[in-house]
Amino acid sequence: MPKLEANIVLPKPSRIAAPGYGFPKGTKGLLPWSWAEQRLRKSHNYWITTVKPDHTPHTMVVWGLWQDGCFLFSTGSQSRKARNLAQNPNCIVCTEHANEAVIVEGVAEIADVPMRRKFLPAYERKYKFDMSTMKDDILSMKEPVFAVRPRVAFGLWEKYFQSRSTRWKFDA
Repeated sequence: MPKLEANIVLPKPSRIAAPGYGFPKGTKGLLPWSWAEQRLRKSHNYWITTVKPDHTPHTMVVWGLWQDGCFLFSTGSQSRKARNLAQNPNCIVCTEHANEAVIVEGVAEIADVPMRRKFLPAYERKYKFDMSTMKDDILSMKEPVFAVRPRVAFGLWEKYFQSRSTRWKFDA
């Protein structure tokens, strides 16, 4: 599998398995991972779906960053998202524009302090949002910042849905 940087491995692209949709065979026309990463970086709002203790889904809009091969976002420790992820770390993150959608299925883990230090200034720049009142709680690990590591991702470009829809698999 080709490497993007020293420690980030590019996911393997393939066709989406969707019988009856008439997707072509083979790999010609698949989207490059850079297409997905560009949309993951540029999205302003993201949809995150977590699983409640009764096994029903919970979807909410969050702000976040695509950083070092994973999706990072902060939330209050008592939020439904945080409580759900504490019980079941499996989740789905989607970009905001359905016509050029990126869907990431992954596992959330608590971001370490170095990830948080990198996250805070980038988040402030992206959203023009002052994090100074939350910085101490975030850096002292009192409040969660989650890093969603992808297992599989999908790229669905409405304009080229038939020929370019792509599934990327990440090594676990």
